[in-house]
Amino acid sequence: KSIERVCKVMMPLFYVMFIYMAVRVAMMPGASEGYKYLFILPDAKHLLNPETWIFALGQAFFSLSLAGNGTIVYGSYLDKKENVLFCSMNIAVFDTLAAMLAAIVVIPAVFAFGLDPASGPPLMFITLPMIFREMTGGMMFAIIFFAAILFAAATSLVNLLETPIEMIQERFGFSRPVSVGLVITAAALCGVFLENGNVIGEWMDVVSIYVCPVGAFIAAFIFYWIMGPRFAREQIGLGRGGLVPAWILPLGKYLYCGIALLVLALGIMLGGIG
Repeated sequence: KSIERVCKVMMPLFYVMFIYMAVRVAMMPGASEGYKYLFILPDAKHLLNPETWIFALGQAFFSLSLAGNGTIVYGSYLDKKENVLFCSMNIAVFDTLAAMLAAIVVIPAVFAFGLDPASGPPLMFITLPMIFREMTGGMMFAIIFFAAILFAAATSLVNLLETPIEMIQERFGFSRPVSVGLVITAAALCGVFLENGNVIGEWMDVVSIYVCPVGAFIAAFIFYWIMGPRFAREQIGLGRGGLVPAWILPLGKYLYCGIALLVLALGIMLGGIG
């Protein structure tokens, strides 16, 4: 009734704004070099480098929130009338579209403003404000855009905090407000000690290299191996009248569990891949 309602407005608006910015960026002098960089002049040696595909795997793994917690929380609250496979397909498609849309906004703008395309995440806070400055009504667009970013972050925060909140409610019988207050207070206290940028980087490395892949593997292993094929088929078949393609269970049981272990192993070997 709160975050979901807001996101139903903010997230479509997010797409609309990026499409508008993509059009504006295309009109900037020098933007064509960005399109060449993205699509026309790829360096073949990078495609032959195994690390390119390893880091692409890491990007997909973490971008789709396959770290266990998110899938458990969102899956447990999903209406039983929803088609799970169709929802999963939509997530993959729209996540890819969002990434491509962001790329055709940011990268051409990077070349238009003479910035370094390898700057990484800070480009959001350097390049996009420059685009807003060049737009009519840019200040208003900037406010709406970063508000959308804030709510997008809030939706991720909900799935991270919901698991301990629900556990406290169930195990100790505390009310919802008390459980939320306890978890938020604990998170805030942790945040005080993680304020230093170097500490955050080291902590996030531990989480992304070890905790997330292990969580993803445990969730999948319990679902497909411990609970068994009948349980998995029943849950995947919700919203589909119980119809589950024959290839789904082997895909999850062997390929996905294998990928989760691969992400863990490669992350340890390379010092992180996502």
